[in-house]
This record gives sequence, C-alpha cells and structure tokens, in this order.
Amino acid sequence: MSKGLYIATSEQHSGKSIVTLGLMRTFLGRTPKVGYFRPIIDDQIEGHIDNHIQTVVSHFELDISIKDTYGFTRSQVLEKYNDGNEGEVFDTIIEKYRQLQDRFDLVVVEGTDFSDAGSIIEFDINVLICKNLGIPTLIVANGANKKITETVGNLKLAFDTFKLKDVEVLAVVVNKVPEDLIENTREKLAQLIPSDVIQIIIPTIKSLVDPTLKEITDYLGGKVLFGEAFLNNQAGSFGVGAMQLHNYLTHFNDNSLVITPGDRADIILGALQASVSSNYPKISGIILTGGIIPEESILKLIEGLKISLPIISVKEGTFQVTNKVGNIKSGIYADNTQKIITSIATFEKFVNADSLADKLITFESTVLTPRMFQYNLLKRAQTQKKRIVLPEGHDERIIRATSRLLASGVVDVILLGNEKKIKRKAVKLGVPFDLDRITIIDPITSTHFDDYVNTLYELRKHKNVNMDMARDFMADVSYFGTMMIYKGHADGMVSGAVNTTQHTIRPALQFIKTKPSASVVSSVFFMCLEDRVSVFGDCAINPNPNATQLAEIAIASADTATNFGIDPKVAMLSYSSGDSGKGVDVDKVREATKIVKEKRPDLKIEGPIQYDAAVDFNVGKSKLPNSEVAGQASVLIFPDLNTGNNTYKAVQRETGALAIGPMLQGLNKPVNDLSRGCTVDDVYNTVIITAIQAQDL
Repeated sequence: MSKGLYIATSEQHSGKSIVTLGLMRTFLGRTPKVGYFRPIIDDQIEGHIDNHIQTVVSHFELDISIKDTYGFTRSQVLEKYNDGNEGEVFDTIIEKYRQLQDRFDLVVVEGTDFSDAGSIIEFDINVLICKNLGIPTLIVANGANKKITETVGNLKLAFDTFKLKDVEVLAVVVNKVPEDLIENTREKLAQLIPSDVIQIIIPTIKSLVDPTLKEITDYLGGKVLFGEAFLNNQAGSFGVGAMQLHNYLTHFNDNSLVITPGDRADIILGALQASVSSNYPKISGIILTGGIIPEESILKLIEGLKISLPIISVKEGTFQVTNKVGNIKSGIYADNTQKIITSIATFEKFVNADSLADKLITFESTVLTPRMFQYNLLKRAQTQKKRIVLPEGHDERIIRATSRLLASGVVDVILLGNEKKIKRKAVKLGVPFDLDRITIIDPITSTHFDDYVNTLYELRKHKNVNMDMARDFMADVSYFGTMMIYKGHADGMVSGAVNTTQHTIRPALQFIKTKPSASVVSSVFFMCLEDRVSVFGDCAINPNPNATQLAEIAIASADTATNFGIDPKVAMLSYSSGDSGKGVDVDKVREATKIVKEKRPDLKIEGPIQYDAAVDFNVGKSKLPNSEVAGQASVLIFPDLNTGNNTYKAVQRETGALAIGPMLQGLNKPVNDLSRGCTVDDVYNTVIITAIQAQDL
C-alpha cells in the first residue's frame, strides 16, 4: 500500500497547481488525514512562505507546521551538490517525508517548479527523490504553445525516465491544451503511453491563465493608489493608452488592463467612465507608468468615484511595463479563493477523480471525517443538479455564496430581487458573477406573478385570504420563493439570512405542507467535529415536543443520517441514563424511546441517556455496558429546543466545529432556514444539502 503520491513535471509553467489542489480535494474526501510536502522550494524572501505551501495548507486547513512541509530551498540544494553532499539532501528529504507518513494516511508530494537556471538538474533530482521515497508518481506536461508531437514526446521521455528508475507512473496529465487539439492529443497519448496508465487531458482555462492585478503589481513593484480591495481582478488583455481617448475607447476588451502614462488624465478618467458604462466592456485595472502621479485635482476626482478596479503607479516607462506584463505567468495564491475553487472545479470536470483515487488509494477508511462528509455532499449534489432559490438576493453573504456555488458547478441558483441592484452590489463587492449561469427574478415584474397570486388565492381562500391579500403575500420574497417550489419552477429554497425562521417556513407550512407520514416539521444540524460527523436534532424548530413528536423527530433524524451516509445510532438525551432517573422530563424521553422501538425496530436506539454516556466510549460502557449506542452515538436527539439550541451552539463555539444546517425535516419539498448570523460557508453548505434533499423527491 502506497501512502504517498509524487506530482512531477519536466518543465516550468505546467499548471501542476490545478492537479495538486484537485488531488488534495479528492483525497480529503476519501481519506481522514492527508498531508502535503515539497522536497525543494524556491528561495524565499525573509518572512515569506512558499506560495504553493501557503495555498494548500491554508485552503485545506491542514494540521501541519510550515517547517514540516518542505525539505530544502533551491540554493541550499545547489550548495549541498557543489560541496559533494547530495546524499545529505536525500537523507533529510526521506526523513521529513517519513515523519509525515507516520502522521497522515496519505501524503501528496509536489515536485519542483523548474523556475531557475539550476533547473537543468531538477528533473533527475525529482526522479531520484520519488524513487527514494518509494512512492508512485503522476507526471504533468504543459501543452501550451507547442506542437502535439513535442508535448507528448517530452511526456513520453519523462515517463520512460521514471520507469527506468523503477518508479511506478500511475497517471499522466497534459495540461493547458487548446480546445481544437484535444482529440489529436488524446490519440497521440494512446499511441505512446501504456493503456494501464491513466491518461488525462485538461484544456486551457482562460480564467486560470490571466494574471491578477496583485500578481502584476508585485511583478512590477508597483504602488496601489486606489482599489486595493480589487487586486484579485484578472487582466484578460492589456493595451497602451497612448492615442486620443475617442480612438482608444474602441480598443477595450472584457477585463482589459489599461497601461498609460500617469499624466494622461483624459485616458484615466475616460477608462474609469467606460468601465461603469453599459456600452463598454469592464476594465480590470489601470497601470500608470513613468512614476508620474496624477495631479491633486485628478486624484481628488477619482477619490470621490465608486470604482471597482485598482489604479497602480509604477516607475518604469510604458514600453518596458507593457513588455513585462506580457511575460507574466499567472499563478494561484492563497488569498485568491476564486482561482482555487475554479482550479478544483476544473480538475473535477476533466478528471475521473474516482477512477484515479481507486488506483492511488488502496485502502478504505471506516472513519467519516468532516472533510470526507463535505466532499461527499459536494459530489452527490453534482450528480443531479437542482434549482435552488435564494430569496434574499441582495444580501452580501448570499451573493458571495452564489459565486462560490457557481464556480463549484453544484447547483443552478435562482436569486430573488432587483437584477440591476444585485449585479451592482456584486461588482462593488468584487464578486465574479457568470451572468449566463444565474437566474435573477424580481417577483413583482415576474411573468409568473399573476399565476402565483391566483394559485395562492385558491389554496388559501378557505382561510379567508382574498385576491388583494394574495397579491400582497406574493410580493414577499419568502412567499414567492416557496410558490416557485410548489409550482415546480424551483426544487428547493434556502432563506433566513435576513428573515426570521417563522417568516421563512410559514409559507411552506401553508401550502408546501408536511409529508403524509409526518405530523411535525423538525430540524437537524450536521455537526462536523474534529474526527466525526454527528446529527443533532431538534435544535431549531420545536420548543417542547411531546413524547410522540419526539419519537417522530428521532425517526426522521435517523433517516436523514442514513440518507447522508451516516450510520444512525440514536441517543435520546436526558439528564439521566437508563432506569435511574425519575420525573416528567425523563419519562417523556423514556416514552419516546419506547415509541421509536415499536415503530422502527430496525433502528439502534438508546434512551434516556446522558450526553457524555452517548459520545464517550468509556463513560457509555460504564453506565450502559450492553448498549449498541452508548459511547458511539451518531444521532443525538435533544428533549427540547432550549437544550438543543444551547448545546449545538456551545459545541460549535467551544470546539470550533462546523455546524451545517438547520436542515428541515418533514416537508413535502425542501425549504431550509439560515441563522441571521450565518456565514458564507453556512449558506454554501445549506444550499448543497437542500439540493441533495431535492434529489430524493
């Protein structure tokens, strides 16, 4: 069994970061603990961290110190080689890798970047490192700006070199392949690479190739004058503003970067106006050359504008700056979440991750970690995309979560609200929106509005709702979004970032209604703890359920656990365990447990039981030694809302656990409620579980 995989390349700018990020996501979805290691990194400026390491460690929140993630810097390796101490290089790298191997189930090892003059010996070093670590490899080749025969030929040479050194090559990747060359590249690969080696082709993704304004600023040593919050804007093209404004305006392209001398106030102001004009493409930024800062009056004018692009001053002249910008190779950085998400989504789109993982990971884990759980949720939601409506379309968290959901390709999002206002806010926030992949509906102007009003009237007229009342109700986004689900125009709804729980679920109770088998709507949270995922119910809806309702909540929660890949072992919580306690509260739990056993004898259930006896193996066995649930409960049912709500929040805050939910149970179609203090992650995760609920209808 291999506990590691080496990602290698034979040239620079191969785009192996996409592969690294994609593999990390894949492995974390199948394996409890994944480590990351770079044998050799580029020399670092004092106080800075290698970009690859910082990106992977921070994004995947790896429990690993920076000093443990690499062996040597490039100059240290060259010094060792020049001194004849190359053996020390390999000994140290092997030792550091084995320390990680002992801590993690699998370690992703990323080879060198070939970014220095010393790269002439790097390929051989990578082969030897891989051989001495005793792990298989995946080789990444760069298919950009080369003939197919050259790209695949170089890859075949690299493949043969690894095989000659008895290193197993499990997969090869040709990255950055132009769309029109994909099929020919695939045919050539099949001719030269053995069929038992996984062969992967990833096309050129423009959003990953275009550099950000931050990269350009750092590369040029520029100074940000305005718009520092928008440095993650990407420059899709660039051009020099040297001609008169009326002529230069015709040269703008989407996300173009304007390069102009700092004293060309006409170009600067004209570009800013064009960027907000609906008649011209959006501009990504402005570079002011020659070290010239605009006059005070111009700066004051710009300062009063609401701009969503950076303006950067550089010392060099226009010609030199233009040449340098053209030579910048874009990378992926820890603070550019959008590029990271796009990279992972690209990998998952073009790589059969399951096939690759099956070949690379030869063991199975019985542990369901939070990372595995979230990965499984994402993959499951992607199998059958659903339409999820978010009524609070103007909220910043909703907008940011929508962008992330679109990048992940997990659901089709419908936002309710004024389209112009939502788009304007997205621009102001610097949130990239693919407008072709999102539906924005203003309830009042919707073509379905009158039909929805009539439908609501027919459904609620027996409750004395007249047409005027129905029209007022349907102008409310909660009612409109719920009616979309009722009419089949959406598959589920997530709300509550702005509105109250009652405001969110009242329409659902009025005309979505409960399932025939359900007499009560309840909720669960998926509590992602350090080493497991537990289901907590009911922590959001029912203040004081009776025994029958509590039993129904337990059964619904157990079914939810099963549906989401969690083996249900149900603990009916109380202040006493077993037969020791007396009183109304504990008797209610005891009666509820009895009802569950009668209705669902297939379920493993224990109650009444205290929280510590339910989750701590030693405590559980001491109090209830013959129980199948004590000490290993995965579904915890609280006796009332006061206990449940306080407990889930205490666990969340004190342990740092991720609480996904609440997810509502018992409705005919999925409507889920957010907390008004929710985060972007909360919105993102709740939308995904809502989509999965919709798949099962």
